[in-house]
Amino acid sequence: MHLRARIGFPALFVAAAVTVGGCAPQDDSASDDAASPGTSATAPACDKGKLATHTAGKLTIGTDKPAYAPWFQDDPANGKGFESAVAYSVAEALGYGKDQVVWQTVPFNNSFSPGAKDFDFDINQVSISDERKQAVDFSSGYYDVRQAVIALKSSPYAKAKTIADLKGAKLGAQVGTTSLDTINDVIKPGRKPAVYQKNDFAKSALRNKQVDAIVVDLPTAFYITGAEVTDAEVVGQFPNAGGATEQFGLVLDQGSKLTSCVTRAVDGLRGNGTLADLEKQWLSDAVDAPVLK
Repeated sequence: MHLRARIGFPALFVAAAVTVGGCAPQDDSASDDAASPGTSATAPACDKGKLATHTAGKLTIGTDKPAYAPWFQDDPANGKGFESAVAYSVAEALGYGKDQVVWQTVPFNNSFSPGAKDFDFDINQVSISDERKQAVDFSSGYYDVRQAVIALKSSPYAKAKTIADLKGAKLGAQVGTTSLDTINDVIKPGRKPAVYQKNDFAKSALRNKQVDAIVVDLPTAFYITGAEVTDAEVVGQFPNAGGATEQFGLVLDQGSKLTSCVTRAVDGLRGNGTLADLEKQWLSDAVDAPVLK
């Protein structure tokens, strides 16, 4: 997820034709939002552009710095990259134009740690989990994610076909991520995994052969092998455990008055095909990879 920016993509600020509910509870029958795709008839309505945000008239969105492709492209404010485009689409659905969006730097682990937040929502490949829900709110998921493992082409682990084939490997992942959970809970290797504060460090360890392989989300895996560590390859992706789909969600302060509004915006974007279009535009490199059985 934390990679150097890709170049060459056009800017995109999708004018999502989404209607969303409001922060202040209102009579649903009087709101057009009640008919929005993917919204609940019993959810509160929203007053577009008049939500109870941290700064009146502004929408503060958090993400880590640096922000990497394919999720961002250099500057989150330029609208390029999947998550930047999603953020602006959600903002527009909530009634906030590009000039009303303020970006806030938030380290990945801080985004879902306990405590008050200084953003209205954060977008940074944060997977929704019951554990994290104890500290923060999540919107509904905006991206269905698979974890993947990459190794240098010269490594014997590049030929792994099954999860069992990876049990003897020295593996690495970023701390606090579902990638690390995948190592510990799915692969269960015989050797203690290497844990890094940033994916940058994990990537360097792979390049320097300090680890045999690293685990990242699938789009990031394809970007690393295609643009940054070109002598590495995607070994395979992991099936969803127990049939559950891991999803990235927007993070909000626990008990935020905006949670239902943001969720309705995301649901609307999924319902009208905007999320699928953005995924096709920005994450098309993340084609199918072999599933490790």
